[in-house]
Amino acid sequence: MSEFLDFLTHKYAYVAIGEFQPGKFAEAQRLYEKAVSTYTKGFKGAYLLQKPGTDEGIAVIMWDKIDDMQDNISESYKAILQEMNPLFQTHPNTSFYEVCSEITPE
Repeated sequence: MSEFLDFLTHKYAYVAIGEFQPGKFAEAQRLYEKAVSTYTKGFKGAYLLQKPGTDEGIAVIMWDKIDDMQDNISESYKAILQEMNPLFQTHPNTSFYEVCSEITPE
């Protein structure tokens, strides 16, 4: 029965949509990768997308549970975010989404 219940559990995606100061995307990407490298418990993967020719991007971070993200906020993570904050053009729009469908190649 536990295998069936495991099948019914869904991951969660933290999605941040934002724009960086002109020419700052590469620096933000470096900091994003550094911040993501601090994650452990419940972390299932991350993506950083960039709209071609712009400093606009979307970050998607996959978690087992929403609470797992909060559990991964360390002092080093906070310091990285403090370094990243001035790079934003405006504050990013953030939300959690339940992953309802996941299709992977065979």
